[in-house]
Amino acid sequence: ATWWRWRDANVHIARASKPGARVRMVILHGGGGHADALWPLAALAVAQGYEVLLPDLPGYGRTEVPDLGGIRYQDWVDCVSDLLRFETANDPRPLVLAGASMGGLLAYSAAARTGVVSHLLATCFLDPSDEVTWPALSRWGGATALRMLRPLLRHVGPRLGRVRLPLRWLVPMKMIANHPDLARLCLTDPRGGGNRVHLGFLASFLFSEPERAPEAFQSPPVTLVHPGDDRWTPPAMSLGFFDRIAAPKRYVVLENAGHFPVEDPGLGTLVEVMNEVRGALLATDQARSIP
Repeated sequence: ATWWRWRDANVHIARASKPGARVRMVILHGGGGHADALWPLAALAVAQGYEVLLPDLPGYGRTEVPDLGGIRYQDWVDCVSDLLRFETANDPRPLVLAGASMGGLLAYSAAARTGVVSHLLATCFLDPSDEVTWPALSRWGGATALRMLRPLLRHVGPRLGRVRLPLRWLVPMKMIANHPDLARLCLTDPRGGGNRVHLGFLASFLFSEPERAPEAFQSPPVTLVHPGDDRWTPPAMSLGFFDRIAAPKRYVVLENAGHFPVEDPGLGTLVEVMNEVRGALLATDQARSIP
């Protein structure tokens, strides 16, 4: 693990090295995870020949932030974008940016802003500006409750924005995994799903918009590897956004896998996609080096 100084925060970055790796991958967690929770996915990527980085985003994991109440979703986009620029400034190797859950759209925005990503991989594109996603964003009353609360949340002031509530009180976190024991582990993990979220951060996410309209997103290529048995964010919540993306793209279903995709054959399919993406990037890189 390493630490990266960003603004007034010490960002914890878990790293999985692979001697001789010719492709790198940055994996982003969502609102119920953190770097250590996604470490098993990093191990799978390393086995396919990647060198992997997993940052703990501000407010999660081991990252140290002096003012947790001041964190907003835009800070996440800024943080990831700055990290990508930092990591690619002196390293020409192709970089795959992978986002899990809420991290999928975060990865999309960072890739759009920086232009340094070689391939975008996501398990989900949860766009809060689209009402189709609202049932996943409210535990009580689904889309109807969120439709009523949005006008109030839009005017969350500095004082109310610092109120912290358990994330599981606000969103249907029990559906983060189909395996009951794994779901329970995520729900009680103080660095992830058992965390308390500030209303200011939640409101900033609910009213956020992607960095670039999907119709204007020309590169990098995108692969949506969506769990087929995702009970929290079913594929239909992501496909509306995905279908509008202008860049070369591919949709792969992880059969039998839940939101946290640990089930086969979906997990095996995810490994295959990782390998295919790496192979395609190496082939492209080799073709460019031929005079």
